[in-house]
Amino acid sequence: MHSVAINVAANTNEPGVRGPLFPDGSFEYIPIPESEPTSGAVPTYADLDIETALPEGYRDTPVHLDPEFAEYPGCERYSYGDEHGVKAGPLSDLSAGDYLFFYATLSTDADRPEWAPPEWGAFLIGQFRLARDAITGEQYRDLPRAEQAPFANNAHVKRSEFDARVLVVGDPDESALYDTAVPLSTRTGGTDANRLVTELSSDSGKGPWWRRPLRFDADATERLLSVRATRSFDRCFAE
Repeated sequence: MHSVAINVAANTNEPGVRGPLFPDGSFEYIPIPESEPTSGAVPTYADLDIETALPEGYRDTPVHLDPEFAEYPGCERYSYGDEHGVKAGPLSDLSAGDYLFFYATLSTDADRPEWAPPEWGAFLIGQFRLARDAITGEQYRDLPRAEQAPFANNAHVKRSEFDARVLVVGDPDESALYDTAVPLSTRTGGTDANRLVTELSSDSGKGPWWRRPLRFDADATERLLSVRATRSFDRCFAE
């Protein structure tokens, strides 16, 4: 078993605002806008009842609802697709039973939890445990219709031109949009990686690590899951 963590969700480029981290450690997951034509109607930000103030003109903008978390408005299952090689490469190596973690940059304010940095930071916000091996876009096209069904509500499948290089689907019993975010940044600054990145992942934590896929071996994956389950965030930081 191994895992990969990738960056998702709203940011200061798209749609121009980050989702907030609240004082109790919960957060608001905000998808990015849909940038491509779709073959049918997709949810807008208004449909998702976003509490965060969005830039002017975005309320009726369709969203790229990916990852798809079953407990989130407009979603049915746990699915994810990606058209970019930098993410598709490591995701294509995932097999049934491996984990895909999702992290996002979230804004923080003066009432932030004591383990969160000022202004913003990177946080794990959800996970999939793969129900089947990751598949390429070509493999998806060749699947019998019944085996394509788990991906039917995925944002890339809904595009007028299907463009995913990789697709994954999560086991509903071990996949979730988190209730509490898990910090990947230090307490002092969003750009500074904490021990979950520097000691557990294969990434150095230098440069813009919060934009890169993070790879974890079996032991590191188990430790990530333990931190999330126990919310023992002190283990994330150097003494």
